Order: sequence, then C-alpha cells, then structure tokens
Amino acid sequence: MRTPLAFHSLSFGLVALCLLPGAAWGQTASGFDPAAIDRSADPCTDFYQFACGAWMKANPVPPDQSRWGRFDALQDRNREVLHKILEDAAVVKPGRAAIEQKIGDYYAACMNESEIDAKDGTPLKPELDRIKAMDDKTGLTDTVVALYRNGTSPFFRFGSGPDAKNSAMMIADLDQGGLGLPDRDYYLKTDEKSAEIRRLYVAHMQNMLQLAGASPAVAAKQAQAVMVIETELAKASLDRVARRDPAKVYHKMTLRELDALGSGFAWARYFKAAGAPGLQALNVDVPDYIKGMNAAIASASLDDLKAYLTWNLVRDSSNALSLPFEEESFNFFGKVLRGAKEMRPRWKRCVDLTDQQLPDALGRKFVETTLGAEGMRRTHELVGEIEKAMAADLQSVDWMTPQTKQLAMEKLHGVLNKIGTNDKWRTYAKVQISRNDFFGDTERASRYEVERELSRIGKPVDKKEWGMSQPTVNAYYDPQQNNINFPAGILQPPFYDNQMDDAVNYGAIGSVIGHELTHGFDDEGRQFDVKGNLRDWWTGADAKAFDQRADCIVQQYGNYSPVDDVKLNGKLTLGENTADNGGLRLAYMALMDKLAGKEPPPRDGFTAEQRFFLGWGQVWCQNVRPEAARLRAQTDPHSPGNFRVNGVVSNMPEFQKAFACRTGQAMVRGPACRVW
Repeated sequence: MRTPLAFHSLSFGLVALCLLPGAAWGQTASGFDPAAIDRSADPCTDFYQFACGAWMKANPVPPDQSRWGRFDALQDRNREVLHKILEDAAVVKPGRAAIEQKIGDYYAACMNESEIDAKDGTPLKPELDRIKAMDDKTGLTDTVVALYRNGTSPFFRFGSGPDAKNSAMMIADLDQGGLGLPDRDYYLKTDEKSAEIRRLYVAHMQNMLQLAGASPAVAAKQAQAVMVIETELAKASLDRVARRDPAKVYHKMTLRELDALGSGFAWARYFKAAGAPGLQALNVDVPDYIKGMNAAIASASLDDLKAYLTWNLVRDSSNALSLPFEEESFNFFGKVLRGAKEMRPRWKRCVDLTDQQLPDALGRKFVETTLGAEGMRRTHELVGEIEKAMAADLQSVDWMTPQTKQLAMEKLHGVLNKIGTNDKWRTYAKVQISRNDFFGDTERASRYEVERELSRIGKPVDKKEWGMSQPTVNAYYDPQQNNINFPAGILQPPFYDNQMDDAVNYGAIGSVIGHELTHGFDDEGRQFDVKGNLRDWWTGADAKAFDQRADCIVQQYGNYSPVDDVKLNGKLTLGENTADNGGLRLAYMALMDKLAGKEPPPRDGFTAEQRFFLGWGQVWCQNVRPEAARLRAQTDPHSPGNFRVNGVVSNMPEFQKAFACRTGQAMVRGPACRVW
C-alpha cells in the first residue's frame, strides 16, 4: 500500500495492533486510572515507571503483537467498531447502500479463506508470465509500469505531492525505494546482528520464491541476485537523517535533466504508460539514487532483474494470497524483525486491509457511528487555547529577533485545523469489488489509488484531503499545507474523555495538539513559511540560536538506549522530541490560563498539576519486544514511550515543582533542554 508523501505524526507509527483478551487494566476506556500507577516508584527518579508501572505489569505484549501500548488498546477498540460495521455490511440484503457493498464485499472476500487458499499462488500468474516474457532490458519499463499500476513499486516510488516551493500546486514526485528490508542501513551495517538479519532475509526470499513456483535451486540463486541488487540500491539511497532536511529531497527537473542522470530507464515511456499527465517538470528527491539505480540495472543480468521484479511482486502480494504465503511473510517480517509470536486473527487483518484500501468508505461509516459532538466541540476549543499559548510562547522567547518572531507569528496564525471528519468523501464508484476475487479486489483498489494520485499532478492542492483514515489513532502536521489534522479515531480516551477533569485532558489531548503545532517550528517544519513553501525566512542569528538549542535535545535523546547496545539516533528523532517538549509545555501554559490561579481540589490524591503530568505519562504506557525496540531505534523518528515521558518532564521545572523533585534527581536535568 502507498503512504502519504510527507507529514509529521504523533504516534509510534501507523501499525495497528490488537489487545490480549482478558488484559485487566487495558480493557478500561478511561483517560486516566490511578490503578496504573506503580506507587513503589519515585516519580522524581523514573516518572514513566511511576505513571505506567502497574499498567505494564498487567498488560504483557500479546503473542500476535510486537508492541502493546495505550495507543494500541484504543486502536483495538476502534477495530472492534469497524468489525461490527463490516460484518453488517457484508450481509447481502435489499437496499444495501453502494458504500456498504464496497466495504462489505471486500471484507467478505478477504474472510473467504477457503477460496483464497484454493487459488494458492495462481493469481500471480499473469504478472509472473509478463516478467518471464521479457526478452531483453528494453522490456523493463513496460513491466515496471504494469506492476506499479497494480500496487507494486520496484526500484523507486512515484506519485504526487505539493511542490515544495510552490505549495499551492501538485507536482509529480520521483523518490528512492526498491528495498525489502526496513532501511538502507540493514544492508550496509557490518555488526553480527545485521549480518544475521540479512542471512534470514535471503532465506525468506528463497522460501517465498519457491512458493511462487521456483525450484529450490533456482529460488536460492534468485534470492542471492535480489540481495545484490537491493544492496546496490541501498548504497545509493539517502539516509533517514539526511532526508529530514527538505532541501536535500527537492530537486525540480525536466525530463531531459532526469534522462541525463543515466540510461537505465525509459522515463518518458514510463510516465506516459503509468498514466501521468504530460510532465513539464517533476521533483526528483534523490538524484544520486537515480544514478545508482541506473548503474544497478546496467550491471545486473536480465535473469537477475527478472528475479528482482518477481520478488517485489510476491512480497507485495502476500497478504492477498493463500495461507502459506502469509505465514512465510509473517515468519520474517513479524517474527524476525518485530518479535511477534503468532499471526493476528484473520478478521483483524481483513479489517485493517479494508481500512487501508477503502479508507473513505469505511471511515465514513466509522464517523457516523462514533464521533461525538461534545468531543468535537471541546477539541476545537482546546486547539484555540493551545494556539493562544503558543502565541504567548513565541512572543516571550528571548533568542529570536523581532523580524523572525513576526514571521513566526504569521505562520502560527495561518495554521489551518482539520478535526474529526472529512468535508468530502471518496465514493470508489469506479472500483469493482467482488465477493469472490480478493486478489483482484486488492489490485483494482490499488489501481484506483494510483490513478487518483497521478490525476492530481498539475492541479491545485486540495486541502480538504486527509493523509490518514478517520479510524486511525494518530494526528499529524503537514508542513506544505501548514495544517494540523486530528482524525476521529484519536478523539477518545485516553486522549480525550468527557468525564475527566481538565488537568488530565490537557496533559493528554492538549499535549497532542501542542505537539502538532510545534512541528511547524521544529528543525524541518521551520523551513516552510506560512503558505507551506520551502523558504528561508529566518535570520542567520536566529537559525544559529535555534540549532544550538536543538543540539541539546539531540545530545539528550542520543544517550538513551532502548535495547542492548543500541542507542537512539538523536538527529533522526529531533523533530518528534522537539514537538514532545514544546507540546507539553504549551498544554501546561493553556491549563494554567484556564485555571486562572485557582487550585482545584485534589483528585485520587493528586493535585491538578500532578494529574496533568500523569495524563501525559499514561498516554505512552507500553511494553515492547526487544526485536521491535531494535527495529524502531533504527527507523522510527519517534522515541520509545519511556524516553518520551521522562525526556520531556526532566526538562520542565513545572514538573519538578509539582512533584517536589530535588536537584540531582534523575527527573531534574541540568541544564535543561528547551527549544520552544
């Protein structure tokens, strides 16, 4: 499935996880529960353990998960709602609405395991035959186009997005890709663990290629060939930290300039056959990658290229094929890379696939079922209050010149808010869905999405579109549209609870709002202006002052170790850590303004200030398997829950005062890091 091109999200990622049946504390939908607290822990020594210790003890990671946290518990509750919607929609009855037919029949086809298993790998045959029929490398372009239109993207990613320097218009976007492992460094690092993962990856590819029809000897040879090609692509890829600099992934080119990067691919033919409108120019995110890709194609044999294309097809199709394909995919990507012990139940996988491929159809039904008017109203109010706090914060900082401060205020006042629901919904009228052809359903839905995305090229940006489905437990800031986005899925406990006091809600959903607003002024977001254009609006002195403060956060989080000898990458996580620190501070300012000097009576034995920080801390309660912790440390721009919580509160004198922490205790950093 394709993902949005560029936005900053709050969560650990968008992987949906399920609840271990019978987990005692995790069943509650409360925004805050004193029973989650480990009262044997000292909040000034380890606030995360204090806030979440009892929860972690009561909520071990379910066997079909690699991580289990409060985000995931809420996503699981949302999935139960979606499950009921889909079970009802799957019943064929008179008067069934068109949207119900789409989502219901897609879900029914996905749940029809016996028919899917009976077909085994035969749905792959047309594309496998196309790959085998290539007589020479001149056929590569047409084959890649055919795969791309059905949802598989070998070698590179191609789509559309706002022009970084003309954000009102959509432009074609060509980016690096083509790797099966999670990151380029998996191919390049020489440590023992990385070498072992590569060995297991090659074995996994061999198993999958055998399932697709190759003999053991041929599959072994093909897997090795694929590894060689992917390693060459990895060497040419830009690393994750460098990609955080928007200037390093913006290179507007003509087709003639793109062709000048090498002769490995017929670009004009590809764009036309893919269905892109006539291109005068496009953004080539990483020109050096295109050069390296062309070199890899030139050096590979035709048989090796066929093996690479076959692997991409099989890998990306595995979730729509028979159980042996799914199990083998899970054995590597689920067990080896993430540490999960068993596959999720079929219905959960099918609910998630429906949400991924028909997001507006299922999301519309979800919003009709769940979105509360009071939650919408209060969230809109909170956004206004947090924006007011940020305006006060920007005015008060002593390291910005008046010139830059004025432009920062203009950008803040220009932020658009999208909360809770779409203003318009896609109908998927052109997508044919059959109850008896799940593989075909996935292809047709993918083809629709490809056509929809390419149709946007050369047109004005539609700011009403969302980058997430409404049931998603997440939120994001889009720097090129200068807007914050809160799907309906997150406007529930533990983030927002109508029955909870302001202190907890400000610590939870208030910090989320502040987090997304702060992204507009983190190391990446600050490079875009009020209109979302990539433009340097900072004075040299202000930029230097910002970098000095940001470096403090880089150093702080870069010393945290989530597993074994692996440390977090402080530069990769800088934007999210900056947003966490700024977001909680803004929420605290808004709460203090709301209380206006009045001190509410204690609840559950805690003051309002303490409950505020507990509301923040308990959002991030989680347990993570070591394999998943290692993977996320290398690839996730978000810090793990314990470091998100402790890293922020240790920088806040307000926390230290609330819990009477003393200088020298772990939750009192000296000097504290602060950007916003």
